[in-house]
Amino acid sequence: MADDLSSRLRCGSQFTFGQRLSLVAKLSWPAIMAQLSSILMEYIDASMVGSLGASASASIGLVASSTWLFWGLGGALATGFSVQVAHLVGAGNNGQARSVFRQSLIAVFALGLVIMAIGVAISGPLPSWLGGNADINAGASGYFCIVTASLPFCYLTYLASSMLRCTGNMLVPGILNVGMCVLDIIFNFFLIFDSRQWHGFSIPGLGLGVEGAALGTALAQVVVGTFLIVFIIRRSPQLNFKGQRFSLRLSKDTVKRALHISAPLALERVCMCGAQIASTVIVAPLGTAAIAANAFGITAESLCYMPGFGISDAATTLVGQSIGAGRRDLAKDFGKITIGLGMAVMAVMGLILWLGAPVMMSLFTPDTLVRELGVDALRIEAWAEPLYGASIVCYGVMVGAGYTVVPACINLGGIWAVRITLAALLAPIMGLNGVWLAMCIELCVRGLCFIVLFIQGHWIKRANVLPEPAIEEIDNEQQPLVL
Repeated sequence: MADDLSSRLRCGSQFTFGQRLSLVAKLSWPAIMAQLSSILMEYIDASMVGSLGASASASIGLVASSTWLFWGLGGALATGFSVQVAHLVGAGNNGQARSVFRQSLIAVFALGLVIMAIGVAISGPLPSWLGGNADINAGASGYFCIVTASLPFCYLTYLASSMLRCTGNMLVPGILNVGMCVLDIIFNFFLIFDSRQWHGFSIPGLGLGVEGAALGTALAQVVVGTFLIVFIIRRSPQLNFKGQRFSLRLSKDTVKRALHISAPLALERVCMCGAQIASTVIVAPLGTAAIAANAFGITAESLCYMPGFGISDAATTLVGQSIGAGRRDLAKDFGKITIGLGMAVMAVMGLILWLGAPVMMSLFTPDTLVRELGVDALRIEAWAEPLYGASIVCYGVMVGAGYTVVPACINLGGIWAVRITLAALLAPIMGLNGVWLAMCIELCVRGLCFIVLFIQGHWIKRANVLPEPAIEEIDNEQQPLVL
């Protein structure tokens, strides 16, 4: 399918509306399944840890925003390389795409080592900086230390998935992400709980608690990331290393283009996760139950918005390859279809969130107060889902075009100027509900801003297309990758 898509784009084939919608659906559903499996992994972690009590759940919730910040830095750099691959594959230049992939492996792994060192170094005092109390600080430190220690492999997993999706291969990352979910269950089962008896059988367990959840997730990522990298190197038609010579040298132009795309994303994710950390600081004085309910609510809501991220991945691929093939009108049409589909799907998911909030929260914790707080928060958030879907998919469209500065500014302006300001004002009056009402308002404002930006069309006019020398055809089988 990936080869068929890129070849049809290059030869100027026309696509009917039905064919375009079919392409979006075919690329979206594996990506949605991959995103949902990732969320199921979070559900499993939250449910297993939740059975240990509110304090254990609050330990993870306290450092959750910091964890997302460290994950997001690697994701931003990976995107800078994978968007280049989408453009090159769309232009039919698989040889140069292989070169970009090779360089991305080196750059992303090196960044992972640096961020890992920083994360491990600050894991001890971090919970205290975030306003945690003595009951949860030790577990939070251990969890964050293990998560950050696995970052180099986590970054490679994200990179490999992103590279395959940008070549049009959504199925393999989807299948392996489901496999990662299964592995997470297995590892958690033996790492979180103590040895116990079950129907006459003795089941071994290390009883690591919160740290066991972090270690189980890390091991699952290492296994799946290894499979993904090996698959690309050996089996990907566009990116395999067969007949190629591996070099540790990096091309200045390739790295410069990657940084041009990823730097706004990285800055945005730092600032947005900083805002989420600020939100955690706002929630922390509301008590352990509020911290746990806030963490569970974020995990529960993620089930609703992950289909939007799956469609966003498809939009990045379709728009990126269309622009690489020089077909900007088609890129804009794919943008319209994916945004409309994203809003429709997330409107349905918002209804499910509102109706299913009690069931979702009951999966995480037996604590009545935590469940009640979480249900109220989720029902507030449900109203924002359609416009949140618009912002998610619009963002994917513009990333595919390499247009990242303005979208990053919209995200930053929304979360800092609207969400944090309102949360600080409403939390003392409305408690946790005030924090989630602020989030709901901000997501609606952000979605409207992205829709206006898409309609104006500046993103397609200023698409960051690779310069002509970078996409000259080379011998894909014989040219060694020495830059």
